[in-house]
Amino acid sequence: MTETLHLLVVDDEMGMRLSVERALRNYSAHLADLQSDVNFRVSQAESGEAALQVVDSDRPDIMLLDYKLPGISGLDVLTELQERKQDILVVMVTAYASLETAVQATKSGAFDFLAKPFTPEELRATVHKSTKHCMVQRQAAKLAGERRQIRFEFLSVLAHELKSPLAAVQGNMFILRDHMAGDSIKDYDHLVERSIIRLEGMKKLIFDLLDLTRIESGQKKRTLSDVDICAVARQAIETHGGLAAEKRVAVSFEGPESLAMKADAGELEIMFNNLISNAVKYNKDGGTVVVAVREDGPAVSIAVRDTGIGMTREEVARLFSEFTRIKNQKTMNILGSGLGLSILKRLAYLYGGEVTVESEADKGSTFTVTLRKDQAGPSLNPGPSPMVL
Repeated sequence: MTETLHLLVVDDEMGMRLSVERALRNYSAHLADLQSDVNFRVSQAESGEAALQVVDSDRPDIMLLDYKLPGISGLDVLTELQERKQDILVVMVTAYASLETAVQATKSGAFDFLAKPFTPEELRATVHKSTKHCMVQRQAAKLAGERRQIRFEFLSVLAHELKSPLAAVQGNMFILRDHMAGDSIKDYDHLVERSIIRLEGMKKLIFDLLDLTRIESGQKKRTLSDVDICAVARQAIETHGGLAAEKRVAVSFEGPESLAMKADAGELEIMFNNLISNAVKYNKDGGTVVVAVREDGPAVSIAVRDTGIGMTREEVARLFSEFTRIKNQKTMNILGSGLGLSILKRLAYLYGGEVTVESEADKGSTFTVTLRKDQAGPSLNPGPSPMVL
């Protein structure tokens, strides 16, 4: 990525201004950390007053400002820039090099200090340092803006996800309060049951949200030890036995008797619970789910295959975003937080792994999670998340 910054040279000596422009004419600052190269558009001002006029008409990104100027001084210009709250990075240039001058300039808002006479190499080194600081500030401001937008979008989605179940529970409570369903207690059993289901959905949303936030912020406590992943898989299958029985879905296990890996047992449970729960919920009555675990060299592969409703390519493409749930006629009565697969993806990253999915509408889906057996790093992370507020 190549960018161009506007650099203003403020000096009452024309020779100095021309020398700076000549030294920077073909200079490009390579910023390896930021993966960018920066070129410079150099303009000139012969006084502090002229510099402020340039600021008004064509604001520079970096200013090389002479300390001693006719009319208002360089320090006066600095003070004026501070009062205007101008985001300009200033390097003070002066022939009167002293620690006192440098301190005074820094207190007045200067980023750096360059003493005359200086060589083209010294000038470029100072400009390079200033450019890097300028670009880092820009990037930080951009990220801050994106973060505010993400926070707004997250809160909007969260409010929407909670609004419907709360309204449903509130409506049921009004019916109970006003005895609108009848005189018998049994007349209200279905309202209570529906309210409990809605409340369970909200509770799962909150718990999933807390899990995701802890993972993203690095605050989730992890206990790494040798864990038998096959035992965890069988336990998760047993946990979802009731849900599977309700839908007449047969859940089976394929894999070795045991397979040890370095992991946090709780994290593996979350992975299996999310995978199996989805495979059962989005399955057809009388369908099947196969949970397969196998060793694949330095990695462990978990594949959960179902004979459920499946998804289109477009639906698969947006599957792992926060609060994303596939909504259509087949899924309208299936409750979920929309966070489970996002959590799954982030946990897989903690093990140097990934999550892939193959799906076909009306035929079923296969979710495959690959985890490295020896890479349960505490800080591996796929990137910023809207959950970290």
